[in-house]
Amino acid sequence: MSRAALLGDPAELVWRPYPERAEDKPGWHDQLAEALYAATLAPWRDRLLTSKRRLEVIVDLVGRHAHGLQLLSDQDLVSRLQVLGGRMRRQGFVPELVGECFALLQEATSRVLGQRHYETQLMGGWALLQGKLVEMATGEGKTLMATLPACTAALAGYPVHIITVNDYLAERDAAALAPLYGLLGLGVGTVVQGMEPPARRRAYAQAVTYCTNKELAFDYLRDRVALGQRSSRLQLALDKLRGNAARDDRLVLRGLHFGIVDEVDSVFIDEARTPLILSASTRNSEVRESCCLALDFARSLGAGIDYRLDRRERHVGLTAGGKEKLDAFAAELSGPWTSLRGRDAMIAQALSALLLFQRDEHYVVADGKVQIVDESTGRILPDRSWERGLHQMIEAKEGCELTEERKTLARTTYQRLFRRYVRLAGMTGTAREVVPEIRSVYRLDVVAIPLHKPSQRRYLPARIFRTQAEKWQAVADEVEGLAVLAGRPVLIGTRSVKASEEISAILQQRGITHALLNAKQDRDEAEIIGQAGQAGRVTVATNMAGRGTDIHLDPGVAEKGGLHVILTEYHESGRIDRQLFGRCARQGDPGSCRAVVALDDEIFNTHAPLATQLAQLWRWPGRPLPGLAQAALRRLAQWAAGRKNAQVRLQNLKLDRRLDQTLGFSGRNE
Repeated sequence: MSRAALLGDPAELVWRPYPERAEDKPGWHDQLAEALYAATLAPWRDRLLTSKRRLEVIVDLVGRHAHGLQLLSDQDLVSRLQVLGGRMRRQGFVPELVGECFALLQEATSRVLGQRHYETQLMGGWALLQGKLVEMATGEGKTLMATLPACTAALAGYPVHIITVNDYLAERDAAALAPLYGLLGLGVGTVVQGMEPPARRRAYAQAVTYCTNKELAFDYLRDRVALGQRSSRLQLALDKLRGNAARDDRLVLRGLHFGIVDEVDSVFIDEARTPLILSASTRNSEVRESCCLALDFARSLGAGIDYRLDRRERHVGLTAGGKEKLDAFAAELSGPWTSLRGRDAMIAQALSALLLFQRDEHYVVADGKVQIVDESTGRILPDRSWERGLHQMIEAKEGCELTEERKTLARTTYQRLFRRYVRLAGMTGTAREVVPEIRSVYRLDVVAIPLHKPSQRRYLPARIFRTQAEKWQAVADEVEGLAVLAGRPVLIGTRSVKASEEISAILQQRGITHALLNAKQDRDEAEIIGQAGQAGRVTVATNMAGRGTDIHLDPGVAEKGGLHVILTEYHESGRIDRQLFGRCARQGDPGSCRAVVALDDEIFNTHAPLATQLAQLWRWPGRPLPGLAQAALRRLAQWAAGRKNAQVRLQNLKLDRRLDQTLGFSGRNE
């Protein structure tokens, strides 16, 4: 890989106020060509270009350079790496130089961390350095693997961002790997929620920076707001000459050079449905009164008569009769009620707050505040709010103190943000279901890395029940048999806070001791998940809580069969199901998993209602639904949900581009 390949074509880069890739806007014919290529030729190209043998080239080169490195002093080791960094800066990341660099890094890692990169991690590190999306099974060591391309690029002088999904992982990984970076003379920074701008600026100034996707995104938006329209490097230099460098000093980033995204499917797919909006507070003393009036009016409306609700599309709208009632209701009111469009939107938000957003599923109420729950991870999103008055409407619904409304200052999407990296790479345990979208949107090719050790995971047949009440009793029975009687650890995965509390209550009734982890008890997440491999321990966790934390089996647990994972509701994407199952049987350990679901689960009723009704007719007590029918129902529901979510992501991207063009024409910053 040449230096130009890493830096990109200069014509594709912009330098305001720091290097980033210019966003291209392909025409319809280019999009059609890319889609045809992705569907026909790309899969065959992937088989030829990303075969195991091509990746093993780096393993052979590392082995060739590894001889005698144990005899080098630390100083000699670092000196050789620094010389290599300069050569790679001039010649690019060619295999011969990278092989020697990886060998030296492997030796350095062994000395300071007591770990040595596996061959599969060397292969994955080489793929990341080439700007690929690496699919590596859960528990195979992606965190350590990322140090190879990160250190290599940093030694060559390119700032590196390692982007994780939560603050805990960013802080944990930066602290755990700091001795390695310190030995190499590379600074490491961490950006987490609550940091002041000067601290953020110092963190981004380091050679390697660990940060979360949300913090990075909003730091980028704040930089754009600080720059305003005068955003070229020449303009900034002129400002400094005039003695006006304050605006430049407000910037925290120094470029989007090389980004390595962990849990890339969660960031690029699951979280990409929501646009990123930087906003400021605006005061409005009439908000509470208007929200309460709107909620009272919405409660008086009749379903199917005054409004129509589409749960699949998550949309609610007034009928003609509902609008007539609203006009009569607002006739003697003032303020926002005098605007036809304004009051229609207000009632639509009130109906959404009542019908589409449920407590302990989409949000929790903690310390008197409405806090959004990330539907992909089950974690709380602190200091995040819904836009256009929806958040205040939900606060009024729950009787909480209303926060101030927000005014949009800048917005973007993950699709647009990450495509601006000069070099982008990612890693995840589950990517194959979304390969076409990742390739077309982010232009990343997916490389599958083989397992370090053969998997011993046992997939037990799924069980499907008519009602959730039957399902929870079956889950409790399975827990009793495996954890209480056989002494095996059991991890129960649920989709919502409410579901986790329902199964927790049933386990309590049976006297089964267990740990509960959801958005209300997320402070000790790593500790709870870290203990989930103890003999006889039962852990109930929402969605992918604890993702990124290894579950180590206590002595004697492997002989009993290892960790057993129970999935209690299929997710909208099969990827997340596989992520949950991937919590067991890591690194060659034994383990098992099973799905225990019900026909009245939300995914079936929302995304495959007709097929679910047929299944309900078939499956009466004592008559099981055939395995093929179960699989077909699951695939149909997940296909429909995935298709809808992909359309939402596409519409967000189109809307963001359209607003960008509109704001650019009006003279405002995008």
